[in-house]
Amino acid sequence: MLEKQNMEWKTRWKDEYLEWICGFANAQGGIIYIGIDDNGNVSGLTNAHKLLEDLPNKIRNALGIIADVNLHQKDGKEYIGISVPAYPIAISCKGIYYYRSGSTNQKLTGPELESFLLQRHGATWDNLPFPGFTLDDIDDEIVERFKKLAAQKNRINAEIFNEPKDILMEKLHLTNSGYLTNAAMLLFSKDPEKWLLGAYTKIGFFENDADLLYQDEIHGSLLDQVDKIIEVAHLKYMKAKITYENMRRVERYFVPYDALREALLNALCHKAYSRRIPIQVSVYEDRLYIANCGRLPENWDTKKLMGKHSSEPFNPNIAHIFYLAGFIESWGRGIEKICNACRADGVPMPEYDITGGSIMVKFTAQEDRIVRPFTNTVTEKVTEKVTEKVTEKELSILNLLIEDPGYTTTELSAKLGVSRKTISSYIKNLKNKGLIYRVGSDKKGYWKITL
Repeated sequence: MLEKQNMEWKTRWKDEYLEWICGFANAQGGIIYIGIDDNGNVSGLTNAHKLLEDLPNKIRNALGIIADVNLHQKDGKEYIGISVPAYPIAISCKGIYYYRSGSTNQKLTGPELESFLLQRHGATWDNLPFPGFTLDDIDDEIVERFKKLAAQKNRINAEIFNEPKDILMEKLHLTNSGYLTNAAMLLFSKDPEKWLLGAYTKIGFFENDADLLYQDEIHGSLLDQVDKIIEVAHLKYMKAKITYENMRRVERYFVPYDALREALLNALCHKAYSRRIPIQVSVYEDRLYIANCGRLPENWDTKKLMGKHSSEPFNPNIAHIFYLAGFIESWGRGIEKICNACRADGVPMPEYDITGGSIMVKFTAQEDRIVRPFTNTVTEKVTEKVTEKVTEKELSILNLLIEDPGYTTTELSAKLGVSRKTISSYIKNLKNKGLIYRVGSDKKGYWKITL
């Protein structure tokens, strides 16, 4: 017998274990064995028959539920098993709600409790009515952009595009009780933060865990944020490893485009917006993290992290609009798509850190995808390869050509602040030293580095 997520061993009964029963009832159910030690050995009970009579009443009075309490025997020792089914309604223990997550029993409060109770009533935060947001606050440009995207994917009846805004929102399931919903506000407002703080994404570049070098904030409709984040990440925060294959320029970032985009979409679909904390993207030279406050559905397990199962999004109405706009191909396959993109590009699988209140995904760069400035180690390699001295300017040119072998003389001249004639002289020296050679024509070719 092994202790696991839905099983607990206790040597004797304590009334505080009613909280654990509550946690099992609100999660996937489970069983508590009384009279078994932490190693799984039956220690036995001296009051097993009394507990057999008392525990059903204690459980009913404190939680209002029925659990099976059974007497077991092994090697002449008696112990008790309390089998707790999973309940479709919210269960409290003396007015307090608990939830079993992994091997811990968590007390639900604040936004976590609010989300939990909503789910138990078949509702989600993104589908709640938001009286403060009206049709006049919907941005027409964003609506037109959505229509264009949805038309391209042909996932919605084209007749809906001719409907007035109020009917369009209703047919997109973005109304509730005559009001627009939270999802409508986040998706079709140019400035969601006017109504909800934290509805944006922060991205920063870190030299190490303590030193933030620079950062940006991505604001606006959720329909705009994903592509804006990727654009900023690629232009400002990540360097591509540039190679040439049969004269074709190939840019490879250490996080594949499809994996990064899907991870950001997942963050937006699973975020607990009521907590008013922005999504955070942390970029390092050799790794990238995407973190957001939220939680995955109750039946999530580690196997799903390997893309073997599907799951419903935490904000299904937002996910539905993303699907209609063609941002996602199907509901609940985000993790699988991320893993498939990493496998196809030959980079490490993402790592996940999931707690009761947050989700973080980590992407790690392969060594051959990291673009670093030249260091003394590289200088030593160059020195080993040639007997003549390599000048600082020549090293700078090598550094730039590692960054992009397609740089032209004009581009190198602009970057280093010297004339094209001087660059040509340095290039000639590097060629004579056997450190570089030209592949293809001057116009369409590139430089091959022999280090």
